Amino acid sequence: MRAIVPVAGQGKRLWPHTHTVPKVLLHVAGKPMLGHILDELIAVKIERVTFVVGTMGEMVKEYVSKAYCGLQAAYVRQEKLDGLGHAIWLARPTVDDLSEPLLIILGDTLFRADLPTVLNAPVSMIAVKEVDNPQRFGIVELSGDRITNMVEKPKKPPTNLAIVGIYYLRNPKLLFDCLDEIVAADERTDGEIQLTNALRRMVHRGEIIKPFFVDDWYDCGKPETLLATNRALLQAKYRNSAHADAARFPGSIINAPVYIAPNAKVENSIVGPYVTVAEESVIRNSIVSNSIISSCALVQNMILTESIVSDRAKIFGEAYRLNVGDSSEISFGTITTRNRT
Repeated sequence: MRAIVPVAGQGKRLWPHTHTVPKVLLHVAGKPMLGHILDELIAVKIERVTFVVGTMGEMVKEYVSKAYCGLQAAYVRQEKLDGLGHAIWLARPTVDDLSEPLLIILGDTLFRADLPTVLNAPVSMIAVKEVDNPQRFGIVELSGDRITNMVEKPKKPPTNLAIVGIYYLRNPKLLFDCLDEIVAADERTDGEIQLTNALRRMVHRGEIIKPFFVDDWYDCGKPETLLATNRALLQAKYRNSAHADAARFPGSIINAPVYIAPNAKVENSIVGPYVTVAEESVIRNSIVSNSIISSCALVQNMILTESIVSDRAKIFGEAYRLNVGDSSEISFGTITTRNRT
């Protein structure tokens, strides 16, 4: 089985962090969010993966080749962000067998689901979840246990069952036939070629597609939701981390759940709860909680909470809430000048 993972999105709501790093490489709960997706694929023995990349695709390729060198990875570039349907359509040349099922997972869709059961289903399956704001999503309509219709971002949603970015499709040929028609007709919703429209065509042509419900689906679209996802995943994976980390950092207090990379440093500080500290970062003389400290960053003499610090950023002084982009250097303190005579 092949998986397609679209990762070309710019992540504008996460600026400044995504000015220089693809959204899917932002750290959350111990690794880039793409790493959580790939761990799920490896767990179900999917090793052929197509990545649809954007302007910073080389960074995605470098990460995958180093951290997941066992994958049989293919890369397709989406020059213009023309919608999810367009991204999947571009991946068609890498799908070498249209008779075997296809799995599509959005690169920023973090979830907990019973994938083995889904992948053994005799029919196509799409992940859904009840949401409070269905106008923002693709929405499904059901008859019994079958999907009968889908609509992308409806103004008057017929249900509150949102499509959440995991698609197991047993008829890839029909999928790409429908996408070919949509691309040829330049059929768009909100200016984009939508995957939802192709799936609706599949249903109307007799493809049986059933929903599977996902309870744990984590949003990484904005700084506050990225931090909420970090909290949830740390609680699930690292709730008992404090004892081992305390032994690593004598003179500091570690409050679980946290993730601190093996080569990160914590000196004379209080870290946690709900803190991710990525590779080669340093926290010194600081109190940090509910935050993400990315790779090669320095946090010194700070009281920091509800903050995201990107790669190579350096923060000195005192602050309470920050979103700091790559290669930044911020120092809080008094500047004194001396008159020269």
